[in-house]
This record gives sequence, C-alpha cells and structure tokens, in this order.
Amino acid sequence: MTQTTWSIGELADGTGVPVKTLRYYSDSGLLPVASRSTGGHRRYGTDAWERIRLIRRLRSLDTPIAAITQVVTGESSLGELVTTELQVVQERLTELRWRQATLKALDDCPSEERLRRLEILARVQQLPQAHRTLTDHWSRELSSNMPKRRLDIMVTMLSPEPPQDPAPGTVLAYAELHLLINTPSFTRWTQDHEEEMRSAPAFYGEIDEAAVLTAAAVSQGLPPHAGDAVDAFVSAHARARREPDTPAFRAFLHGLVSRSSGFDPRLEHYWALVGTVTGGRVLNMTVAHRWLTEGLSISMAHTARPKKLF
Repeated sequence: MTQTTWSIGELADGTGVPVKTLRYYSDSGLLPVASRSTGGHRRYGTDAWERIRLIRRLRSLDTPIAAITQVVTGESSLGELVTTELQVVQERLTELRWRQATLKALDDCPSEERLRRLEILARVQQLPQAHRTLTDHWSRELSSNMPKRRLDIMVTMLSPEPPQDPAPGTVLAYAELHLLINTPSFTRWTQDHEEEMRSAPAFYGEIDEAAVLTAAAVSQGLPPHAGDAVDAFVSAHARARREPDTPAFRAFLHGLVSRSSGFDPRLEHYWALVGTVTGGRVLNMTVAHRWLTEGLSISMAHTARPKKLF
C-alpha cells in the first residue's frame, strides 16, 4: 500500500530538518496537518515534502517566517515575495552605505570639527523622515498660488532624495540642507511676481521655455548673452503684465529680478548643496537667475544703442 501520510519524525528523518523546527512550522501554519493518528499524533500529507523544501530554501535567504507564510498559503506569489524582499535588502544596503559615509565623514576631519559634523549628521540618519522634512518645509514655503505641477517640480528640485551610495561629502551636503532650513534667519522663498501669478499657468508655461534654454546655455558653459533665453524670459513677464516688450519694460524687469531672493547667498549655497547631493543633475537656480539677469542687462545695452544710418 502506498503511504499517504507521514509522522513528524518521518519528515524530520527524510528532510534533515529537526522535529522541533518542523513543529514550529506546523504551529505557525506553514505545515498544515493532514490528519491525526488514533493516538492523536500529527500526520502530514504528500505536499508536506515540497513545502518543507520551499521553506528551507527561503529561510536560507533569511526570508522572514511571516513572508514565507504568505507564499505557502497563497496570499502572495513567490515573485511578489522576491520583489518585496529585494526592496527591503536595497533599503538596508542604502542605510548601511549611508552609515558608512557618515562614519567616514566623522573620521576624516579635525577633532574640533568632529562634534559639529556629528550634530548635523545626526539629523539625517532616518532617511525617509529626513526626506519628508525637506519636502514638508518647501511645500509650506513655496507660494500656494503656483500651479500644482509647478509646485511639485520645485519641491522635488529643492528636496532631493538621499543618494543610495553616497560619498562622505554628499552626506555632509545633505545634512547642511537640513541645517539651513532650520536656521531661523534663513531667507524664505519670496514671491516677487504677484502680477504674473494672476496669469498662471500660462506664465509658467513660457517661463519653462526660458528655463530650458537657460539650462542648455549654462550646461554648455556659454556666457550670459542676449538671445532666445532672455527673449523668452521677457516675453513671459510682458504677456503676464499685458505690457509690450520695450526697453523701458526690460529696465523695469531687470530691476525686479535684481532684487529677487535668487541672489541671497544662503539660498545660493542651498542650491549648490542640492547640486552636490544630486551630482549636478539639478540646475542651480541662482546660477540660472544670475545668467538671465546678466543676459537681460546685455540685451538692454544692445537695444539702447542708436541704430546706424546707411
């Protein structure tokens, strides 16, 4: 007669898994009991052998019992478990790399600097919370009149994600971002374009065009100059204010943007830190601001020159 059930001892002998462990699996619901003997002892069916092999393979990867239970009971697939566990491992690796970079930053500095670094680096050891601190800050500080898409873009630029494999300098830069936003005297984001805001999102659509052109010029190392980027910038403001693009309007706009918070040294430092954290993938807005302001000044000089008569 073909055997259809096995005792826990027979399973232990056949699989090499201790009886105590199998009993734990059984009590946890990982190894269902098929029946009971006349003496009340547990008996297990044919599926127990494959289930034990699967459990052992997953446990060899340090997979939590709770996650294994979901797979063997059909609550989730093996593929879903692998994806979830891979994400958990990636998060752990990021935390370890972040800790390693933090310790290197503390090790590679003079003793008098170490306590200062320790104070600011302690702010950014809980990575998800550290990122939320930045996003919450800028979500509060940026104008609520901005279109949501523009607001989301700006918050994302100003609140970079912690890098997964940071260098010591990157961790320090990320900590300095938190130090700045927690400084009471840190310049808040000021709104210098109230008139333009009334025509948003049309205003921001044209500003985006100017930003793309400016970013291209800055990335190519081109000096500030009159041209398409400046013209697009002026056009956005002129349309929003229902003014013609004249030398007088350009002079007015130049005065407006020259007073902007874009030239505040602390905000400029903030953008520089963002560049360090992101590896330069985010355009330094103060650099772009200065480039456009100087380009606008050059364009004013060009329009002020008398035309030659032929």
